[in-house]
Amino acid sequence: MRKPILAILAAGIGSRYGGLKQIDPVGANGELIIDYSIYDALRAGFTKIVFIIKHEIEEEFREIIGDRMEKNAEVAYAYQELDQLPPEYVIPEGREKPWGTAHALLAAKERLNGPFAVINADDYYGPNAYRMIYEWLSRPRERSGKHHFAMVGYRIENTVSEFGTVTRGVCEESETGFLTGIAERTMIEKTDKGARFSEDKGETWTDIPAGTLVSMNFWGLDEGFFGEAERDFIRFLDNEVPANPLKSEYLMATEIGGILRRGAADVKVLESPDAWYGVTYRKDKEEVVNAINDMHKKGDYPTPLWG
Repeated sequence: MRKPILAILAAGIGSRYGGLKQIDPVGANGELIIDYSIYDALRAGFTKIVFIIKHEIEEEFREIIGDRMEKNAEVAYAYQELDQLPPEYVIPEGREKPWGTAHALLAAKERLNGPFAVINADDYYGPNAYRMIYEWLSRPRERSGKHHFAMVGYRIENTVSEFGTVTRGVCEESETGFLTGIAERTMIEKTDKGARFSEDKGETWTDIPAGTLVSMNFWGLDEGFFGEAERDFIRFLDNEVPANPLKSEYLMATEIGGILRRGAADVKVLESPDAWYGVTYRKDKEEVVNAINDMHKKGDYPTPLWG
């Protein structure tokens, strides 16, 4: 069986940070969140990394991140661009927004020739997540007529921000630990009593019970994903884009939900005990920096990270 590959979704990182030069370090020696992700992945057993980026940020990305990582792992690149469409489709006039995370994976199809994990470039997932997903991806799969995928899930209370609403894939899980449904909630906020979401811009709210698992876009997949995603991308272009040509996105949570509904795959849920960290809002950075510093003090990471 081929060794698992780590795919890192980084095509949107430049726009989110106003240019790669503006990426904020979170470690005392200038380490970025992506440094910790790669360090944890290598410790878990990954040896190959595929960065999914845009051509326009390639030079800066290689300078700040990619070239350093080539000293530690096999590195490859794939490029997500707006014009990566089936021949009969065109980019809507005025569209600048990337097509979304599921489309980014389609852009890396030729590079992901084996089992692979998918993460966001600017999320901290914790070392246990990489160990669990690597072990799962390394196991033989039974032939059952459907695809076998996995998802690392996090408890909702470990993923919300003190400073504003967040988007999460809220999961439903069977008694045997398989994903039965996933709903993308775009307006989740933290309250004194826990988390809640709104679907009508704050007019009404629904509580999310503590312990509810959410997807943070950490998936374990194989090449069978691409056939499903290519068909669904055409459905997305036909049905979603005409209604919202400038902003509609083809997202991983939506794609996995569709695959589940038609019974084409099962998705094993791997619950991580770690806290997730990310900088959704500028004020989130202080919490991330403090958490990373505490991990260094406890010996979870060497100082400096890469020696």
